[in-house]
Amino acid sequence: MGVYHVNAGVEVTQFEIVCSVEKISERYLIPVLEALLEQFPFIVLGLHADNGSEYINQHVAQLLNKFLVELTKSRSRHSNDNALVESKNGAIVRKHLGYSHIPQQWAPLINIFNRDHLNPYINFHQHCFFPPVIIDVKGKQRKTYPYAAMMTTYDKFRSLPEPERYLKPGLTLKRLDDIVSTHSDNESAKQLNEAKRKLFKTIFEQEHRVA
Repeated sequence: MGVYHVNAGVEVTQFEIVCSVEKISERYLIPVLEALLEQFPFIVLGLHADNGSEYINQHVAQLLNKFLVELTKSRSRHSNDNALVESKNGAIVRKHLGYSHIPQQWAPLINIFNRDHLNPYINFHQHCFFPPVIIDVKGKQRKTYPYAAMMTTYDKFRSLPEPERYLKPGLTLKRLDDIVSTHSDNESAKQLNEAKRKLFKTIFEQEHRVA
């Protein structure tokens, strides 16, 4: 058995939190979901998940009720219901954490990497497209990808009308701005890559020492 990665994204801003878990079971998943919700800087009102029993059960429902979060689930045979997260699984999770098998006991260490390096980088320093939709001469909707439509997910959040009203109590835009200004985008990328190198070096050396 290997590590599972849980990826949650916001439709409007593409703000994203990645967590890792040893097993897809209530014992392991509930604490990870709680940590995931806590890492979002704004109030989460709803969580949309696939139809897996790991999400659709009374224990997850009780956790979400605690945070006043409404749970909805994907429709059968409607793969586009989770299109954003599925695209991020490839562009973010697999890009940084790879496709190789990682033994499940390393999930806590990977979670520290996610919390301290990966999640801050992808939300405050990595740019992504927010393509505007235009209607062509035939009346069809078509997405365009101008460079002006590229920004970080935090910049997108900040561009919303009165973004402060969405923040969790006690959190301010200035505090989030300070996170952004601590490092440049390039410096943050270098720190992420160095942390990732150390993470996989530790896993590789320990696994081969045991073997």
